[in-house]
Amino acid sequence: MSLERYIPFRKSDVVSMCKTLLPTEEHASFNEFAELFSSIIHFEYHKRLELLKDNYAPFDPNADTRSLAPLSENDKHTCQKRFARAFSDILNAANFERITDQDLKDALSEESLFKVRLEVAFDDFAEVVFYRRGASQKDETLRTWFGLKKQAIRFTNYERVAVFIRFKDEAYFQHAKKTPLGFEPGSTIIKLFQNVPKADLEMLFPNSEVRMRPIDKVIISASAAVGGAVVLVTKLGASIILLVALLSYWLGLRSEGVEFSQQHLISLGLGLGVFGSFIFKEWTKFKNRKIKFMKALSDNLYFKNLDNNAGVFHTLVDAAEEEDCKEAIIAYSFLLNADKPQSADELDNAIESWFEHNYQCTLDFEISDALAKLERFKLVSKQKDGYTALPLKDTKKQLDNLWDNFFQY
Repeated sequence: MSLERYIPFRKSDVVSMCKTLLPTEEHASFNEFAELFSSIIHFEYHKRLELLKDNYAPFDPNADTRSLAPLSENDKHTCQKRFARAFSDILNAANFERITDQDLKDALSEESLFKVRLEVAFDDFAEVVFYRRGASQKDETLRTWFGLKKQAIRFTNYERVAVFIRFKDEAYFQHAKKTPLGFEPGSTIIKLFQNVPKADLEMLFPNSEVRMRPIDKVIISASAAVGGAVVLVTKLGASIILLVALLSYWLGLRSEGVEFSQQHLISLGLGLGVFGSFIFKEWTKFKNRKIKFMKALSDNLYFKNLDNNAGVFHTLVDAAEEEDCKEAIIAYSFLLNADKPQSADELDNAIESWFEHNYQCTLDFEISDALAKLERFKLVSKQKDGYTALPLKDTKKQLDNLWDNFFQY
């Protein structure tokens, strides 16, 4: 499994961690730098959030506002493309990784940890993209055979999973004679989940349907077969013999006639009633088992769902903002503490080793992104032999100047 780019510490904790690299007398000044830098990043992400909101508005299934004028199909298509591109950029900035088509295929083929088999109608979607962050290996003990057997398993778990799905238009559903349940044709839905096993990714699809697993079908079929045989032998045995004899007489296979008494007819009626009630009982058992599976699915989704639609990109913008701040603050603190210019590789290795040795955290630090932000704000200088950070005092002046000149009205 490849290393994660995600830094699993809060921004305020990262600032405290970075201060341990600096002399005590510089801690207050470093706090001021971090506050100024975070404010500027926050302002920039506010503009990106507004862009996402504007382009998602025509497709938001939870919108409670009215449009001034209806959008043409071309306008909607343009908004959809802009939103998809901006949403992908935000997820990348928040250090999410795109889940490959192979991962999704594996999820559909692997057995669910929740013992639920699902089927997904992929033809309903015009576009499907899954993203994940915080992949790890977890161990869990499952109980099988009515709790008598324990099975230890290891599985891949995703701390966060973002889902982007665009449904096909109404013409498709009309042609396919399908009634959409819980979504509108042509709409775009976004969802954010937590703690999702890789093998259970299919449960995040909005149109997934519960199906019986082969083992469940075998158990129910065997129970029905045994129970049905018992009912036939004990309740309908004599009546069946008489019916076979009567049928043989009608077909000319038997010369001796068969007489049905009133007692025989009553016995046959009672037997058929008992057999009918048994069939109904088995059918109800099947339906109840399916309901049980659906409840297991809904219970897990209830606790795993973090946000929906417009709320998702509000959450992701905040996460992207945090990641940008953490990356730049860490890189700047290391350059500030260095006694000579550092190349990008030297800085990257030093930061990753620092996390591993001091905080037992292995990650793939995004050094290129961190240095790009510091260069853009002119907080570092690049020489032939590497990067050098501006002194804290000059850095705060530069950031203060940027803040004061955001608007030139």
